[in-house]
Amino acid sequence: MNKKAKKLIVCSTCATLGIYCANKILNYTATVRNLLYNPNGEYYNWKNGKIFYTVSGAGSPVLLIHDLHPASSSVEWTKVLKKLEKKYTVYTIDLLGCGRSEKPNITYTNYLFVQLLNDFVKDIIKEKTVVVSTGKSSSFSIMADIMDADNYKKVIVINPEDFSSLTKQPTKKELSYKHILDLPIFGTLLYNIEMSKNHISKLFRNEYYFNKSSISIKTEDMYFESAHIGEEKGRHLLSSIRSNYTNVNIRHAIPKIKNLCMITSKGRADHIKSTDEYTRLNDSIEAASISKSKYLPQLEVPDKFFEVLNMLIEK
Repeated sequence: MNKKAKKLIVCSTCATLGIYCANKILNYTATVRNLLYNPNGEYYNWKNGKIFYTVSGAGSPVLLIHDLHPASSSVEWTKVLKKLEKKYTVYTIDLLGCGRSEKPNITYTNYLFVQLLNDFVKDIIKEKTVVVSTGKSSSFSIMADIMDADNYKKVIVINPEDFSSLTKQPTKKELSYKHILDLPIFGTLLYNIEMSKNHISKLFRNEYYFNKSSISIKTEDMYFESAHIGEEKGRHLLSSIRSNYTNVNIRHAIPKIKNLCMITSKGRADHIKSTDEYTRLNDSIEAASISKSKYLPQLEVPDKFFEVLNMLIEK
Protein backbone atom coordinates (compact mmCIF):
# COMPACT_ATOMS: atom_id res chain seq x y z
CA MET A 1 0.00 0.00 0.00
CA ASN A 2 1.45 3.37 -1.00
CA LYS A 3 1.75 6.39 1.29
CA LYS A 4 -1.17 8.25 -0.31
CA ALA A 5 -3.53 5.34 0.26
CA LYS A 6 -2.40 4.97 3.89
CA LYS A 7 -2.84 8.70 4.46
CA LEU A 8 -6.32 8.58 2.94
CA ILE A 9 -7.32 5.66 5.19
CA VAL A 10 -5.98 7.41 8.30
CA CYS A 11 -7.74 10.69 7.41
CA SER A 12 -11.02 8.87 6.67
CA THR A 13 -10.82 6.94 9.93
CA CYS A 14 -10.10 10.10 11.94
CA ALA A 15 -12.93 11.97 10.22
CA THR A 16 -15.39 9.13 10.91
CA LEU A 17 -14.29 8.94 14.54
CA GLY A 18 -14.64 12.71 14.86
CA ILE A 19 -18.17 12.62 13.45
CA TYR A 20 -19.08 9.73 15.77
CA CYS A 21 -17.83 11.65 18.82
CA ALA A 22 -19.62 14.84 17.72
CA ASN A 23 -22.87 12.89 17.32
CA LYS A 24 -22.51 11.43 20.82
CA ILE A 25 -21.80 14.82 22.39
CA LEU A 26 -24.80 16.43 20.68
CA ASN A 27 -27.07 13.58 21.78
CA TYR A 28 -25.90 13.99 25.37
CA THR A 29 -26.35 17.77 25.44
CA ALA A 30 -29.82 17.47 23.84
CA THR A 31 -31.17 14.94 26.34
CA VAL A 32 -29.24 15.52 29.60
CA ARG A 33 -31.94 17.79 31.09
CA ASN A 34 -34.59 15.06 30.70
CA LEU A 35 -37.31 17.64 30.07
CA LEU A 36 -39.78 15.09 28.70
CA TYR A 37 -39.75 12.93 31.82
CA ASN A 38 -43.30 12.17 32.92
CA PRO A 39 -43.80 9.85 35.93
CA ASN A 40 -47.46 9.37 34.99
CA GLY A 41 -46.72 7.94 31.55
CA GLU A 42 -47.27 4.32 30.56
CA TYR A 43 -46.17 2.11 27.67
CA TYR A 44 -48.35 0.21 25.22
CA ASN A 45 -46.47 -2.86 24.00
CA TRP A 46 -47.45 -2.58 20.35
CA LYS A 47 -46.27 -5.13 17.79
CA ASN A 48 -43.81 -2.64 16.18
CA GLY A 49 -42.45 -1.07 19.35
CA LYS A 50 -43.33 0.41 22.74
CA ILE A 51 -45.63 3.43 22.58
CA PHE A 52 -45.50 6.04 25.34
CA TYR A 53 -48.92 7.34 26.38
CA THR A 54 -50.72 9.17 29.18
CA VAL A 55 -54.30 9.05 30.39
CA SER A 56 -55.97 11.65 32.61
CA GLY A 57 -59.36 13.11 33.48
CA ALA A 58 -62.81 11.55 33.42
CA GLY A 59 -65.59 11.42 30.85
CA SER A 60 -65.89 10.30 27.25
CA PRO A 61 -62.52 9.50 25.63
CA VAL A 62 -60.50 11.95 23.52
CA LEU A 63 -57.27 10.81 21.84
CA LEU A 64 -54.75 13.55 20.98
CA ILE A 65 -52.30 12.86 18.13
CA HIS A 66 -49.37 15.23 17.63
CA ASP A 67 -47.94 16.28 14.26
CA LEU A 68 -45.85 13.67 12.46
CA HIS A 69 -42.33 15.08 12.84
CA PRO A 70 -39.23 13.66 14.60
CA ALA A 71 -39.17 16.61 17.02
CA SER A 72 -42.88 16.36 17.86
CA SER A 73 -44.39 14.55 20.82
CA SER A 74 -47.38 14.81 23.13
CA VAL A 75 -45.70 17.96 24.52
CA GLU A 76 -47.76 19.59 21.76
CA TRP A 77 -50.86 19.22 23.98
CA THR A 78 -49.51 20.40 27.34
CA LYS A 79 -51.25 23.80 27.29
CA VAL A 80 -54.77 22.42 26.70
CA LEU A 81 -54.53 19.15 28.61
CA LYS A 82 -55.73 20.49 31.97
CA LYS A 83 -58.77 22.12 30.38
CA LEU A 84 -59.70 18.99 28.43
CA GLU A 85 -59.27 16.57 31.33
CA LYS A 86 -61.93 18.46 33.34
CA LYS A 87 -64.53 17.20 30.85
CA TYR A 88 -63.04 14.15 29.13
CA THR A 89 -60.81 11.15 29.63
CA VAL A 90 -57.83 12.37 27.63
CA TYR A 91 -55.25 10.08 26.03
CA THR A 92 -52.03 11.39 24.53
CA ILE A 93 -49.45 9.29 22.71
CA ASP A 94 -45.98 9.75 21.30
CA LEU A 95 -46.19 8.21 17.84
CA LEU A 96 -43.79 5.43 16.87
CA GLY A 97 -40.49 7.10 15.95
CA CYS A 98 -41.22 10.17 18.09
CA GLY A 99 -40.56 11.41 21.61
CA ARG A 100 -40.43 8.74 24.30
CA SER A 101 -41.76 5.93 22.11
CA GLU A 102 -39.49 3.40 20.42
CA LYS A 103 -37.79 4.44 17.18
CA PRO A 104 -37.13 1.26 15.21
CA ASN A 105 -35.11 1.15 12.00
CA ILE A 106 -38.04 0.50 9.67
CA THR A 107 -39.80 2.25 6.81
CA TYR A 108 -42.63 4.29 8.33
CA THR A 109 -45.75 4.30 6.17
CA ASN A 110 -49.16 5.90 6.43
CA TYR A 111 -50.74 2.48 6.90
CA LEU A 112 -48.34 1.73 9.80
CA PHE A 113 -49.82 4.68 11.71
CA VAL A 114 -53.37 3.73 10.71
CA GLN A 115 -52.73 0.36 12.35
CA LEU A 116 -51.24 2.02 15.44
CA LEU A 117 -54.29 4.23 15.96
CA ASN A 118 -56.81 1.44 15.47
CA ASP A 119 -54.89 -0.99 17.68
CA PHE A 120 -54.44 1.62 20.43
CA VAL A 121 -58.17 2.42 20.49
CA LYS A 122 -59.10 -1.28 20.57
CA ASP A 123 -56.49 -2.41 23.10
CA ILE A 124 -56.18 0.60 25.45
CA ILE A 125 -59.22 2.89 25.14
CA LYS A 126 -61.72 0.12 24.33
CA GLU A 127 -64.61 2.40 23.36
CA LYS A 128 -65.62 4.85 20.66
CA THR A 129 -63.28 7.81 20.71
CA VAL A 130 -62.91 11.36 19.47
CA VAL A 131 -59.50 11.59 17.80
CA VAL A 132 -57.82 14.99 17.36
CA SER A 133 -54.74 15.17 15.14
CA THR A 134 -52.40 17.82 13.78
CA GLY A 135 -50.94 18.46 10.33
CA LYS A 136 -49.24 15.45 8.78
CA SER A 137 -50.98 13.10 11.21
CA SER A 138 -54.41 14.11 9.89
CA SER A 139 -54.27 11.85 6.83
CA PHE A 140 -53.75 8.63 8.76
CA SER A 141 -56.38 9.64 11.34
CA ILE A 142 -58.86 9.99 8.47
CA MET A 143 -57.78 6.66 6.99
CA ALA A 144 -58.04 4.98 10.42
CA ASP A 145 -61.71 6.02 10.53
CA ILE A 146 -62.26 4.74 6.98
CA MET A 147 -60.65 1.40 7.91
CA ASP A 148 -62.57 0.98 11.18
CA ALA A 149 -65.32 3.56 11.69
CA ASP A 150 -66.59 1.76 14.80
CA ASN A 151 -63.56 3.08 16.68
CA TYR A 152 -64.38 6.78 16.31
CA LYS A 153 -67.11 9.21 17.29
CA LYS A 154 -65.39 12.07 15.48
CA VAL A 155 -62.17 12.83 13.67
CA ILE A 156 -60.99 16.41 14.22
CA VAL A 157 -58.02 17.56 12.13
CA ILE A 158 -55.93 20.68 12.71
CA ASN A 159 -54.31 22.36 9.71
CA PRO A 160 -54.32 19.18 7.59
CA GLU A 161 -52.03 18.81 4.58
CA ASP A 162 -53.34 19.69 1.12
CA PHE A 163 -54.18 16.87 -1.28
CA SER A 164 -51.33 17.63 -3.70
CA SER A 165 -48.71 17.11 -0.95
CA LEU A 166 -50.30 13.82 0.05
CA THR A 167 -50.13 12.37 -3.47
CA LYS A 168 -46.33 12.72 -3.79
CA GLN A 169 -44.57 9.38 -4.26
CA PRO A 170 -40.95 8.28 -3.58
CA THR A 171 -38.47 9.25 -6.32
CA LYS A 172 -34.98 7.89 -6.99
CA LYS A 173 -33.42 11.04 -5.53
CA GLU A 174 -35.47 10.80 -2.35
CA LEU A 175 -34.78 7.07 -1.99
CA SER A 176 -31.04 7.74 -2.27
CA TYR A 177 -31.33 10.37 0.45
CA LYS A 178 -33.26 7.85 2.60
CA HIS A 179 -30.46 5.28 2.31
CA ILE A 180 -27.88 7.88 3.39
CA LEU A 181 -29.98 9.19 6.28
CA ASP A 182 -30.49 5.65 7.59
CA LEU A 183 -26.71 5.13 7.89
CA PRO A 184 -25.50 4.99 11.54
CA ILE A 185 -22.72 7.63 11.50
CA PHE A 186 -23.04 9.85 8.43
CA GLY A 187 -26.83 9.57 8.46
CA THR A 188 -26.82 10.62 12.09
CA LEU A 189 -24.67 13.63 11.20
CA LEU A 190 -27.17 14.74 8.54
CA TYR A 191 -30.02 14.18 10.97
CA ASN A 192 -28.29 16.24 13.67
CA ILE A 193 -27.84 19.10 11.22
CA GLU A 194 -31.55 19.00 10.30
CA MET A 195 -32.66 18.62 13.92
CA SER A 196 -30.28 21.22 15.35
CA LYS A 197 -31.53 23.66 17.96
CA ASN A 198 -31.26 26.48 15.45
CA HIS A 199 -33.33 24.58 12.88
CA ILE A 200 -36.06 23.85 15.45
CA SER A 201 -36.10 27.53 16.49
CA LYS A 202 -36.60 28.47 12.83
CA LEU A 203 -39.53 26.05 12.59
CA PHE A 204 -41.22 27.79 15.49
CA ARG A 205 -40.54 31.27 14.13
CA ASN A 206 -41.38 30.61 10.49
CA GLU A 207 -44.01 27.86 10.51
CA TYR A 208 -45.39 27.02 13.93
CA TYR A 209 -46.21 30.40 15.50
CA PHE A 210 -47.94 33.55 14.22
CA ASN A 211 -46.73 35.71 17.12
CA LYS A 212 -42.99 35.14 17.57
CA SER A 213 -42.92 36.86 20.96
CA SER A 214 -45.11 34.11 22.46
CA ILE A 215 -42.65 31.32 21.62
CA SER A 216 -41.41 29.56 24.76
CA ILE A 217 -37.71 28.66 24.89
CA LYS A 218 -38.57 25.72 27.12
CA THR A 219 -41.00 24.38 24.50
CA GLU A 220 -38.31 24.67 21.82
CA ASP A 221 -35.91 22.81 24.13
CA MET A 222 -38.46 20.03 24.64
CA TYR A 223 -38.85 19.64 20.87
CA PHE A 224 -35.06 19.55 20.54
CA GLU A 225 -34.85 16.84 23.21
CA SER A 226 -37.68 14.86 21.62
CA ALA A 227 -35.80 14.74 18.31
CA HIS A 228 -32.69 13.30 19.96
CA ILE A 229 -34.06 10.78 22.46
CA GLY A 230 -32.93 7.30 21.46
CA GLU A 231 -29.51 8.02 19.96
CA GLU A 232 -30.89 9.97 16.98
CA LYS A 233 -32.97 7.03 15.76
CA GLY A 234 -35.62 9.54 14.80
CA ARG A 235 -33.69 9.76 11.53
CA HIS A 236 -35.52 6.64 10.33
CA LEU A 237 -38.86 8.44 10.63
CA LEU A 238 -37.42 11.55 8.99
CA SER A 239 -36.07 9.51 6.06
CA SER A 240 -39.51 7.95 5.53
CA ILE A 241 -41.28 11.33 5.68
CA ARG A 242 -38.80 12.92 3.26
CA SER A 243 -39.16 9.96 0.89
CA ASN A 244 -42.99 10.37 0.90
CA TYR A 245 -43.67 6.95 2.42
CA THR A 246 -46.00 8.55 4.97
CA ASN A 247 -48.19 10.03 2.24
CA VAL A 248 -51.52 8.65 1.07
CA ASN A 249 -54.08 9.96 -1.40
CA ILE A 250 -57.15 10.70 0.73
CA ARG A 251 -59.33 12.31 -1.97
CA HIS A 252 -61.42 9.14 -2.27
CA ALA A 253 -61.83 8.94 1.51
CA ILE A 254 -63.15 12.44 2.18
CA PRO A 255 -66.61 11.93 0.60
CA LYS A 256 -67.04 8.70 2.59
CA ILE A 257 -66.22 10.01 6.06
CA LYS A 258 -69.28 11.05 8.07
CA ASN A 259 -67.77 12.52 11.21
CA LEU A 260 -64.93 14.81 10.08
CA CYS A 261 -64.27 18.26 11.57
CA MET A 262 -61.54 20.77 10.65
CA ILE A 263 -59.72 23.49 12.55
CA THR A 264 -57.55 25.84 10.51
CA SER A 265 -55.41 28.79 11.55
CA LYS A 266 -56.03 32.16 9.91
CA GLY A 267 -52.33 32.96 10.16
CA ARG A 268 -51.61 30.37 7.48
CA ALA A 269 -51.75 31.71 3.94
CA ASP A 270 -53.60 28.67 2.60
CA HIS A 271 -56.19 28.20 5.37
CA ILE A 272 -59.18 29.18 3.16
CA LYS A 273 -57.95 27.07 0.25
CA SER A 274 -57.40 24.12 2.56
CA THR A 275 -60.91 24.31 4.02
CA ASP A 276 -62.49 24.69 0.58
CA GLU A 277 -60.51 21.72 -0.74
CA TYR A 278 -61.99 19.41 1.89
CA THR A 279 -65.53 20.81 2.09
CA ARG A 280 -66.00 20.72 -1.70
CA LEU A 281 -65.66 16.95 -1.50
CA ASN A 282 -67.85 16.63 1.59
CA ASP A 283 -70.24 19.43 2.58
CA SER A 284 -71.03 17.76 5.92
CA ILE A 285 -67.57 18.62 7.27
CA GLU A 286 -67.72 20.99 10.26
CA ALA A 287 -65.06 23.68 9.79
CA ALA A 288 -63.79 26.36 12.16
CA SER A 289 -60.84 28.75 12.13
CA ILE A 290 -58.71 30.43 14.78
CA SER A 291 -57.23 33.91 14.40
CA LYS A 292 -53.69 35.01 15.32
CA SER A 293 -52.26 31.52 15.13
CA LYS A 294 -50.31 29.42 12.66
CA TYR A 295 -49.51 25.69 12.58
CA LEU A 296 -49.87 24.87 16.31
CA PRO A 297 -52.82 26.86 17.75
CA GLN A 298 -53.02 24.44 20.70
CA LEU A 299 -49.63 25.75 21.87
CA GLU A 300 -49.86 29.36 20.68
CA VAL A 301 -53.45 30.30 21.63
CA PRO A 302 -54.59 27.46 23.92
CA ASP A 303 -57.67 29.23 25.33
CA LYS A 304 -59.10 30.01 21.89
CA PHE A 305 -58.19 26.56 20.68
CA PHE A 306 -59.94 24.86 23.60
CA GLU A 307 -63.15 26.81 22.98
CA VAL A 308 -63.24 25.77 19.33
CA LEU A 309 -62.23 22.16 19.99
CA ASN A 310 -64.77 21.76 22.81
CA MET A 311 -67.51 23.17 20.57
CA LEU A 312 -66.71 20.64 17.82
CA ILE A 313 -66.53 17.72 20.25
CA GLU A 314 -69.89 18.61 21.81
CA LYS A 315 -71.77 19.23 18.52
